[in-house]
Amino acid sequence: MSLESVRTFFAEKAPDITVIELARSTATVELAADAHGVAPARIAKTLSLRVKERVFLVVVRGDARLDNRKAKATFGGKAAMLGPDEVLAITGHPVGGVCPFGLATPLPIYCDVSLKAFDEVLPAAGSTHAAVRIAPERMAALTGAEWVDVCRLPESEPAG
Repeated sequence: MSLESVRTFFAEKAPDITVIELARSTATVELAADAHGVAPARIAKTLSLRVKERVFLVVVRGDARLDNRKAKATFGGKAAMLGPDEVLAITGHPVGGVCPFGLATPLPIYCDVSLKAFDEVLPAAGSTHAAVRIAPERMAALTGAEWVDVCRLPESEPAG
């Protein structure tokens, strides 16, 4: 069902984008990077967060971590991750397949500026075995995302 909502999203908004389905799991950044033959940084992971009563998604590069100080300043409070059941109920996507496309509930979407380092990233596509290849700018445009700076990158690893 979740994968189908993503397929419908792209059929309506960007029919040139194909959902890539794999036989093996891409539920973690490491699994997805290995399966797609890219650096972990190019995997666009979607974080499901709550600040006070507000729930939203933040798409970040695979090797980035949420910077609590930046997130608090940007979102007006301490960000907490949603639990797996709540993620599924609100987004319609299982953990490991969460993406900003084909959501069950309209949510505010943010993209971290660190994604702009790449011409193409691979976010999940509503399933732990599916993804799409998309330019970060196009992903933000298609989902109505706002660009924010809320992450920190690993210091010792190359940008990818």
